[in-house]
Amino acid sequence: TIAGGAGAGPSWHGQSGVHTHMTNTRITDAEIFERRYPTVLRKFSLRPNSGGQGRYNGGDGCERFIEFTRPLSVSILSERRSFAPYGLCGGSDGTMGKNIIQRKKDGAEINIGAKRTYEAQAGDLIKIYTPGAGGW
Repeated sequence: TIAGGAGAGPSWHGQSGVHTHMTNTRITDAEIFERRYPTVLRKFSLRPNSGGQGRYNGGDGCERFIEFTRPLSVSILSERRSFAPYGLCGGSDGTMGKNIIQRKKDGAEINIGAKRTYEAQAGDLIKIYTPGAGGW
């Protein structure tokens, strides 16, 4: 799991960069991730202004960029890449997520959608932008 924004409610702002509706999971520490897999974590941060605005703002999603150090099969299973997390009671929608492969050989950026397996080459980068949450 990677984390995203949590929605705002009638008396609270949403939380940024958290796991929502998950049980028995947590994100793997960057040092462990890089030790176990042939990767380098190039960026892991909040995704500024991705939460919907309103009286109470939705939480911001995250940006996670992972470089592959050797050829391998990469799979992603994600949501909210086609439909934005909706706002309620006049709050605006959060920003949709997206998953981009940046190829090393030519610099091309390919949107791979929400659910995909991709044959990455050494030096390729996956840019994962998790959705922000809806505002209230």
